[in-house]
Amino acid sequence: MIEVRIAAELRAKCPKAALGCIEATIQAGATPSNLEGAGLEEALRACEERIARLPEPRAVLEASAIVATRAGYKALGKDPARYRGSAEALLRRLIAGKGMPRINNVVDVINLVSVESRLPIGLYDLAHVEGAIEFRAGRAGETYKGIGKYDLNLESLPLFADAKGPHGSATSDSERTMVTEATTRVLAIIVSFGGTSALDGAIQSMTELLTRYAGGRQIDCRIVS
Repeated sequence: MIEVRIAAELRAKCPKAALGCIEATIQAGATPSNLEGAGLEEALRACEERIARLPEPRAVLEASAIVATRAGYKALGKDPARYRGSAEALLRRLIAGKGMPRINNVVDVINLVSVESRLPIGLYDLAHVEGAIEFRAGRAGETYKGIGKYDLNLESLPLFADAKGPHGSATSDSERTMVTEATTRVLAIIVSFGGTSALDGAIQSMTELLTRYAGGRQIDCRIVS
């Protein structure tokens, strides 16, 4: 499995930071609607409906995992009101009635697990990752083109960097390592700023969903803390 480590300076500011890493061979394709069980499309719709039916949907924004992510951003010097963790951004999208984005089966599984766990998740095509990955705070002047976005200001943002530099973050991943229908091997990294206890369930859920909806096999999992 590819080496993933947490930088000492990030750990000093966010002592409860932990990562759940899932590496898998997959079959990427369009979001399916007729696979085993209810199907991925139906699972996405069910998630949307669960949020919509909550008596106070905005209460999910105060979930402990969301609050811990905001605190992590603040500790690193990034304003969590301007740069939100990806799980919070997805939840806000659902609360606004915009629904889950449909990208491809692998990305959709990651988004589903992120919403249900309230934890940010990075997803990377391992064919475009070079060397070990470090979870650290962004440095002054660092940027990359986010997926479907403009250049992202990475300074103080919790991010993932390989030998070529930053390629993902708890807010938005880069185009360089994004997963497409040509991808065959992926690394998903679940980010927790509140310790390891929240990671086991999210790892199990992701493993099951990748197997069911993306032909996942040769799946390796571990927690970095």
